[in-house]
Amino acid sequence: MPESKYTASLSRTQGRSGYSIIFRHPARLDGATGKPGVRVRRGLATRDVVEAERLRDELNVLLGDPRYHDPAARAEADRRFDSRIVDIFFAGMEVGSTDSAALREAVIRLPGLESDGYRRVLFLGTTGAGKTTLARQLIGTDPARERFPSTSTAKTTIHDTEIVLADGDWRAVVTFASRDEVREHLNECISAAVLAASRDRADDAAVLRHVLNHVNQRFRFSYVLGNGPPAAPSSLDFDDDELEDSEDESGLLGDEESDVIDVARTEEMLACTVAKLRELGGRLGGKLRAELDVQGDDDERVAEELFEDELDNLLRDDDVFQEVSDRLMEEIEKRFELLPRGRLQKTRQSWPLSWSGAWPAQERAEFLRAISRFSSNYAPYFGRLLTPLVNGLRVSGPFKPAWNGGEVPKLVLMDGEGLGHTPKSSSAVSTAVSRRIEVADAVVLADNAAQPMQAAPLAAMREVVTTGNARKLIFAFTHFDAVKGDNLPRASDKAQHVLASAENVLAAFGEDLGPYAERALRDRLETARFFLAGIHKPLSESEPSARVTISQIRKLLDAIDRVTERPETAEARPVYDRLNLVLAIQAAAAAFHEAWRPLLGLESRPGYAKEHWTRVKALSRRLAVMGRDQYDTLRPVADLRRELAERIYVFVQKPLRWDGAEPESDEKQACFDDLAKSLSKRLLEVCTRRLWHEHPMRWRDAYERRGTGSTFERARIIGNQIYELAAPVPDVTPSPDRNVFLREVVAEVESAAEETGSLLE
Repeated sequence: MPESKYTASLSRTQGRSGYSIIFRHPARLDGATGKPGVRVRRGLATRDVVEAERLRDELNVLLGDPRYHDPAARAEADRRFDSRIVDIFFAGMEVGSTDSAALREAVIRLPGLESDGYRRVLFLGTTGAGKTTLARQLIGTDPARERFPSTSTAKTTIHDTEIVLADGDWRAVVTFASRDEVREHLNECISAAVLAASRDRADDAAVLRHVLNHVNQRFRFSYVLGNGPPAAPSSLDFDDDELEDSEDESGLLGDEESDVIDVARTEEMLACTVAKLRELGGRLGGKLRAELDVQGDDDERVAEELFEDELDNLLRDDDVFQEVSDRLMEEIEKRFELLPRGRLQKTRQSWPLSWSGAWPAQERAEFLRAISRFSSNYAPYFGRLLTPLVNGLRVSGPFKPAWNGGEVPKLVLMDGEGLGHTPKSSSAVSTAVSRRIEVADAVVLADNAAQPMQAAPLAAMREVVTTGNARKLIFAFTHFDAVKGDNLPRASDKAQHVLASAENVLAAFGEDLGPYAERALRDRLETARFFLAGIHKPLSESEPSARVTISQIRKLLDAIDRVTERPETAEARPVYDRLNLVLAIQAAAAAFHEAWRPLLGLESRPGYAKEHWTRVKALSRRLAVMGRDQYDTLRPVADLRRELAERIYVFVQKPLRWDGAEPESDEKQACFDDLAKSLSKRLLEVCTRRLWHEHPMRWRDAYERRGTGSTFERARIIGNQIYELAAPVPDVTPSPDRNVFLREVVAEVESAAEETGSLLE
């Protein structure tokens, strides 16, 4: 048998029961390098040293025998080795990923319109616009006592939240991000903290902030671990025996939780973490800076980029870095011991997949207290929350706002992460938002009436219209009470002021997306817009101002009911010129490259700024090893799909003729929307496959680039070897790649046309 490249070792953290095993896996990719050898640490569920050593020896056999480095060998391994070792070794090797939506669906079915008479309502809006606050009003939860769903002026909703308004008991199901995803984001935080520590201007508070808050704000580990102490101690030791015991003085959580989570001990551990990272930054950073000692501003800038890249590479192989990561992960996993009563489903490696629970109807307070563990952003609870580890929350129960006469409307409310603050209205919404728009019956776009409409809601409007979903759109102008001015003495004047501001942007839609896009939005702005004031507090019919808002919300509910009434479809069929379709696809591909080549730094173009190289590297990491199609606002799949959808929507509005009597404008709109809607999902599948799934090795190659010139090489691989092959610009020069792309998109349009009764010739 060949000698093993890797061997396993045992570890036992003081204060923790049982042994853990640490090893590098020969068949799993390291998230840092994209190469085999990811570091794994797992608990063995035993305190017996003899048993732990036996399990270690069995794992070393698996590590040393290449026959077991294939997922297909699991059956044989099951026959020979302890099931604990087999589960640990083969975890992450099996093809496929957990379907979190299916796990939630298995516990609480999401009702629909045709089978159950339920309307699914999706809330969209920028951070702080009030979309979640509006959802609170519709379910009748108290903003001070119940705090569900959580709100704030900063990014709050960071996972999908689905609320089913239904009679009966209270039920909830939660699904969690995978261990590997949490660990990779944590490692990115630690790496950023070490980089900060290597710079003299970063104090302890700045270093700790990097540890506890990921740069894209999705993983806020401060919710789980707390904000740490005001200052770090001088000791670098992680020994639990040196951490002083302290009682929980917050008074917010039960005494039973103090036995599991000692916040004071966690704070001291975080302080030790900062000291460890400072030592690490000084040791590795000093060595690197000496090696990269160059002169001149340009050379200094290049050296700084190389320093940051190489420091991250060195960190992932450093034992101290891994020790810090292990300890923080242990502390994170300890929070799962605070799960409320219910059913917990775990992976074979004991990482939670889902949790579900149920309460009688009269136990509303207990139910809301339990689910706050998964959704709260309430600062006094920091250090005991699981919110950042959740990727989906679905609840069902007799939610009923007091102002609605005790009725429980048949609604499913779908909330999610805010749209963010994109720099351009042409920016694409994420593919996740696109999919949720498709399954929604109504889309409520919340926008702050007190300020001009920002780029993100405009991008959402473009998405809704060009995918044939304009009739779903409902405008909810929040903060209406903040619209003030000497020229606005009456509520009607304020409403006209808000509408005039919104209408100013619609002309641009007509120029970019065609007259029917502008027409559709003007129709929705005229018939489905509502002005909401004071929704951050309970509404009462006894207050005149609240009565106006209650009336607007009731009209909004009526508008949701009317959305599901489909318009009449014309008997005549539109006939399109295939050549015009080719020109639309050509323009879409060209626009995609015109935007991305400057972002990658491959070209200079007015109006486009080069993305920082670390963001491009983070994007390549997501697509190469993390199973994500975007990083923050860098969304290549969504961008290509948006360009195709928009230009084909313009094409759809210009048929050569009609097969039959030319229909009225409303009937034409229905025909165009049906075709665009049928095409929407097809385009997303094509773009996902061509930009991502067909190029795994190229994405990995881009991510693995290291050393001088790696920034440019990574950009070149993405721009020239992935994007150019995935979405070549069709031109007069024959090319197999160009022809395949063109034919695939044309074929999808043909299929959508056939499905909706349109014709291509």
